[in-house]
Amino acid sequence: MADRVTVIGWDGSPLSRAATAALSAATLVAGATHHLALAEVPEGAELVRLGSVDLAADRIAGHRGSAVVLADGDPGFFGVVRTLRAREHGLEVEVVPAVSSVAAAFARAGMPWDDAQIVVAHPRTLRRAVNVCRAHHKVAVLTSPGAGPAELALLLDGVHRTFVICEELGTDREQVTVLTSDKAADHTWRDPNVVIVIGGGPETTAPGAWIAGRQPAYPLGVRGWALPADAYRDGAAGPAGESGEGEFPGLRAAQLAHLGPRTGDLLWDIGSGSGALAVEAARFGAAVLAVDSDPAACARTTAAARAFGVPVQVVQGRAPHVLERLPEPDVVRIGGGGVPVVTAVADRRPERVVTHASTRDEAEALGGALAANGYRIDCALLQMVELDTSAWTERERSVVFLLSGVRSDLAP
Repeated sequence: MADRVTVIGWDGSPLSRAATAALSAATLVAGATHHLALAEVPEGAELVRLGSVDLAADRIAGHRGSAVVLADGDPGFFGVVRTLRAREHGLEVEVVPAVSSVAAAFARAGMPWDDAQIVVAHPRTLRRAVNVCRAHHKVAVLTSPGAGPAELALLLDGVHRTFVICEELGTDREQVTVLTSDKAADHTWRDPNVVIVIGGGPETTAPGAWIAGRQPAYPLGVRGWALPADAYRDGAAGPAGESGEGEFPGLRAAQLAHLGPRTGDLLWDIGSGSGALAVEAARFGAAVLAVDSDPAACARTTAAARAFGVPVQVVQGRAPHVLERLPEPDVVRIGGGGVPVVTAVADRRPERVVTHASTRDEAEALGGALAANGYRIDCALLQMVELDTSAWTERERSVVFLLSGVRSDLAP
């Protein structure tokens, strides 16, 4: 019985000497239709069309002879190697890699990609892949049928991005197209393809960077979270730059802790105020949509996001009516609007919701609205006292009820 399989990556270029030697000795070859048509595949070998990798692994484990699996690009990068190495198959895997489709796509575009996020889009993960494209400057999307460039563009409605669409890389039909995201849905695209999505702020990797992927947003030497409100005012003075009841850092830290925004999430910040919570959620890697009816608050949120180098989409409008046209959220912070806004948010079924109240009666009403929609409610009374350390006297006191609602049945 075979307990060893050689996995050969193919990127359209001639096979290496090691790959040719392994393939010529194979008595079983598994791969897609275009792989099995390669001239190097032995005529007498048993051919297995690679649909389910698990089923192919079972065939390989039961085969008497030498087995080879052919796969596109680097089979160790979002490829078949992980499945073949699974304990239940008992296979020892040797890999002969090729250039990954992501590396090839960025090479065709003539762009560096050490600062890129890389996501796989299936119909069930498409929305989360789109949220990554909202939140990051540079994303490579490995698409699939039903989750391709057109679907990405439709879900990015209202967010301007540039698409570099690489179709059938490494084949005679390879084609690279550059266009804006609003035009991508007007075309039919061939599978397989890789989409490089560009936009949403400046490049995040400077010369001499030491880690791949999105770099943490620490402008001007800033370190930490739940920063003082002044860090987000961008020089605003007077009433337009002042913070309200829901803006003090202790409450913001608790709200973020309950929401847990992460890469792949879309956070609504309703009543964004200074933009502090929106910016800090974006620094965690979440896509953020900030809503406020006050034009000055929208301007402050935009300025704060720009200062911290994070993409935040700002929508001016009054909740709950403005919420009807927004994409589906994962987590929501409600900064005001009372029971009508809480009810409208709960109707959209985010996994987590946080809000606050200044009185116990208001907290009970807001908590009741969430509970009526299936949320488990936690409520805590938060108090923060700021001291003047020159005289150790009280400078400012903030007291607020924090409400958190969770629906575990909605977790992705």
